[in-house]
Amino acid sequence: MKRLFLFLATNLAVVLVLSVTLRLLGVDRFLSANGLDIGALMIFSLVVGFGGSFISLLMSKPLAKWSTGARVIEQPQSAEEAWLLETVRALARRAGIGEPEVAIYEGAPNAFATGAFRDASLVAVSTGLMQTMNRAEMEAVLAHEVSHVANGDMVTMTLIQGVVNTFVVFFARIVGYLVDRLVSRREDDQHAGGGIGYYATVFLCEIVFGIAASLIVAWFSRWREFRADAGSASLLKSPEPMIRALGRLGGIESGGLPQSLRTLGINSPPSWTRLFASHPPLDERIAALQTRRHMSSIPWAR
Repeated sequence: MKRLFLFLATNLAVVLVLSVTLRLLGVDRFLSANGLDIGALMIFSLVVGFGGSFISLLMSKPLAKWSTGARVIEQPQSAEEAWLLETVRALARRAGIGEPEVAIYEGAPNAFATGAFRDASLVAVSTGLMQTMNRAEMEAVLAHEVSHVANGDMVTMTLIQGVVNTFVVFFARIVGYLVDRLVSRREDDQHAGGGIGYYATVFLCEIVFGIAASLIVAWFSRWREFRADAGSASLLKSPEPMIRALGRLGGIESGGLPQSLRTLGINSPPSWTRLFASHPPLDERIAALQTRRHMSSIPWAR
């Protein structure tokens, strides 16, 4: 959840900054001076929407290192670090991607993968995860993260975010234009390039629509977790290690660990909040893997 929240927050912040910058440069005034030009508005929305999304993607790896205090393993300082580095490299070769940077950070059991490029990604695990799991379970989690990279999940999420950003920017200005015309009745105001009602409404709508659009991104994030679980099973040629890893984390949950555990789909949030959850409930992930285990026992389903 923390990784998704950080990506969404960065994306929203970049979109708002780009919007304000273009507004100061007079682009918004040009669009609304004599009535909105839909074609020009769509181009404007695409630039802002995808610009914010791709800037967020390019910032993802350094931002992840900074936000977690992760230390990239250059020279292993212990046998555990050497095993971690070699395991990620072996999984990356098996998945057909370039060797990711491997990092460790202090914290509760957690892991993530990020980066703009499949051949230049980052896989990081917490000290809590290393202390909690045995090597077979750790390998399953690492395979899950490598699968995220191999599936191009960060790029796909960026494209989806860019599309929803575009609609957010586009419809925020449509609503702002309509509100401004309702608030301002004077003929001279209608050609002034947008009044205070326009700018206030656009800013508010960008925030509200942006939060609503995050539902779509969260849905995709939940879907990609099932796919990464399946990827772990494929890389290890069995779903059992990932089932055991998720089961181990499920047992940890009852001990009351911090909210950051939700990054691996541990917590089961109240039903109304699940629409915003980045990960599906743990029991659903295990059930999906168990179904895969059952199907793999059928010769024609392998």
